[in-house]
Amino acid sequence: MSEKSHKRSLAGVLITIGIVFGDIGTSPLYVFQAITGNGTHFDIGLVYGGLSAVIWTLILIASFKYMYFALNADNKGEGGIFALFALLKGKKKWIIFPALIGCSTLIADGFITPAISISSAVEGLAIINPDIPVLPIVVVIIISLFLFQQFGTVLIGKTFGPVMMMWFVFIGFLGASNIVHNPSVLAAFNPYYVYNLIANVDGGFWVLGAVFLCTTGAEALYSDLGHCGKENIRVSWAFVSSMLVLNYLGQAALCSSDGFSLKAGQTIFYSMVPEQIIPFAIGLATFATIIASQALITGVYTLMNEAVKLKLWTNLKIKYPTDHQGQIYIPYINWFLMAGCLLVLFIFKKSSAMEATYGLAITIDMIMTTILLFVLLQYKYPKAKALYFLIFLTFLVVEGVFLLSNLGKIVHGGWFTLILAITFFTFLYLFYEARKLRKNITEYVHINRVIPLLNSVNADDKIPYEATNLVYPTRSDSPKKIDSTVFYSLFRKKPRKAGIVWFLHLDILEEPWGVHYSVKPIIDKKSYFVSLHLGFKEEHRIEYMMRKIHDKMVHKGEINGESVFECVRDKFEKTDFRFVVLSTRVSTDNELTPFQSICVRIYRLIKLTGLKPAEDLGLDETNVEVEYVPISVTKTLEKKMMEDMEPEA
Repeated sequence: MSEKSHKRSLAGVLITIGIVFGDIGTSPLYVFQAITGNGTHFDIGLVYGGLSAVIWTLILIASFKYMYFALNADNKGEGGIFALFALLKGKKKWIIFPALIGCSTLIADGFITPAISISSAVEGLAIINPDIPVLPIVVVIIISLFLFQQFGTVLIGKTFGPVMMMWFVFIGFLGASNIVHNPSVLAAFNPYYVYNLIANVDGGFWVLGAVFLCTTGAEALYSDLGHCGKENIRVSWAFVSSMLVLNYLGQAALCSSDGFSLKAGQTIFYSMVPEQIIPFAIGLATFATIIASQALITGVYTLMNEAVKLKLWTNLKIKYPTDHQGQIYIPYINWFLMAGCLLVLFIFKKSSAMEATYGLAITIDMIMTTILLFVLLQYKYPKAKALYFLIFLTFLVVEGVFLLSNLGKIVHGGWFTLILAITFFTFLYLFYEARKLRKNITEYVHINRVIPLLNSVNADDKIPYEATNLVYPTRSDSPKKIDSTVFYSLFRKKPRKAGIVWFLHLDILEEPWGVHYSVKPIIDKKSYFVSLHLGFKEEHRIEYMMRKIHDKMVHKGEINGESVFECVRDKFEKTDFRFVVLSTRVSTDNELTPFQSICVRIYRLIKLTGLKPAEDLGLDETNVEVEYVPISVTKTLEKKMMEDMEPEA
C-alpha cells in the first residue's frame, strides 16, 4: 500500500476492511453459540446479559482502548506490542516481560484463529448435507490461504475488501430484520444486564469467557496498523462496529423470541438466515472467515518483523510485495503458522471443540498491552498520571475478569494454547538473555588502533597476500571504529594481508527503491570504509555493488585496480574479491552458569532458523569465508595449576 492509501480515502477504507477487520468481524458466527452453551440455553437473563456484555466489551475494549489509545501509540506508523516495547525500551527493565508474553500469546492465537474461524463457517454445509466431509474442505482452504500470502496484503485487501463490505452489510441486514420482530432486545444497552448476568444467572460469570470472543480481533487490529494507517482503521470501525452490534442484537432478539430452539446441526447465526439463501450465506461466511485469518496472519508478520528489528529474534527473510515498508511477507513465519493451524485442525477437528482453546491466550496478550500502554502514557503525559491510572485500572479490571472467566477453559482445550504460549515465551526470553550476554563484550575498536597494525601487516614481506580485495561486513556505521570481531579476525590469529581492506556497512532505507553509497579512506589506496544504503525492496547484491564501487574508484584514479598476484596480473579483466563473514562463539574458557549455557544453546538453535550471512548479503558463496570468532561474555576460567616437582608455596 502506498503512503497515499495510508491517508483517509474511500479506497483506503475498503482495503482496510479487507485486511484488518476479518477476525473481529466474523465473531458473530460463534459468539452467541458459545454464550448459550452451544445453543442449548436461552434464558432471558443469559441472553440479555450476554448481549449487554458484548456491546459494552466492544465499546470499552475495542473502541475506547484500541481505537483511541492504542492507535495513537504507534512507533513510526507501526503498531503492536513490540511497537510499545520499542517506545519504552531503556526506561524500565521489566517491560521486556509483558512484551514477550504478549508476543507469545498472539502467536499462539495465530494457530487457533484460522482453524476455528474457517471451520465455523464451513460447518454450515451440514445444514444442506450432513454427510459433507468438512475437515478436508477446511484443510484445502487453509493451505490455499497461506499460499496466497506471498502476493501481498494490497492484492489481498483489494480482493477481500468488497467481500468484507458485502459481509458486514449482510450481517447488519440479518440483525435488523430480526430486531424488527423483537425490538425489546434494545434494552440490553443498559449495563445493568451485565451485572444481572454475573450476580443472578447460574454460571453467568463463566459465560464471560464466551463473551470475550467478540473482541479477540482487536489485538491483531492494532498489530496491523502499519498496513493501513490509523485514519482508515478508525473510519472503517465506525461502520464495522455498527454492523456487528446490529447482528448481535438480531441474534439476541431471535434467541429471546417465544418458542425458539435449534434443530440438529443448526447454529444461531444460520438460524437468522432465510432458508432460500443459506448456500449464499455459507459461501459469504467462508470468504469472510478466510479474511478473519488474514487479519491475524498479517498481524503476526508485523510482530515478528518488529522482533527482528529489536534484536529479539534472529534475522528472517522478509519480502516486500509492494512499495510500502509496512506491507511484508515472511516465508518462515507463513509456513510455521500454516503447520500450526493444520495441527489444531487434526487435534480438535470441530469448531465447537476449538472454542475452549480460543480466547485464553489473547486475553493475556490484551492485559500485557494495557500495562505497556499505561506505562507509555505516564511518560508522555506525566501531569495526567492519576487520570490514566483510573482509565487503565478500569481496563485491567475488565480484562482481569475476562481472564478469570477463561480459566475454566484450560482443562477443556485451553491447555493447548497455554503450552504454545509458554513454549514461545521460553524461546524468546532465552534468546533475549543470550543477546544480553553478547552485549557484555567490547563491541568496537577505535580506528586509531587499527591503522598502525594495518600498516605493519602491509610492510611485512613474510605475510602472503590473501586477496587483492578483502571485504569485511561490519555493524559499525562510522569509519572511526570497527567491530571487535573484525579486529580479532584481522590481527589476533594469522594476520590477514590484502591489497585493499574494505569495511562495509549496510544500511536499509525506509524508501522502497534506490542505492547510494559513500567511501571514506582509512589508509589511502590500502583501506576504505564503505557505507552502502539500499531501499528496502532492493535486492542485496553486495558483491556486484562492491565491484561497481571498485571500478568507479579505478576510473577516477583513486586506486590502481591491479591484482596483487603478479602471475595473473593483467590476465583477467576483473580483480579478485574475498568476503569474510564473522560468526561468534562463546570462548571455552568462559565460566557459564547452567542457565547461561541453556541460553547460548537456544540462541544457536534459533539462529539456525534465520538467514545465513552470505544469503542475507547476496554473496556468491564461492567468494565467502565464514570465520568463527571466540568471544568472552562472562568471567573467564581461573584454575590453579602446578608444575610437577614444583614445591608448593
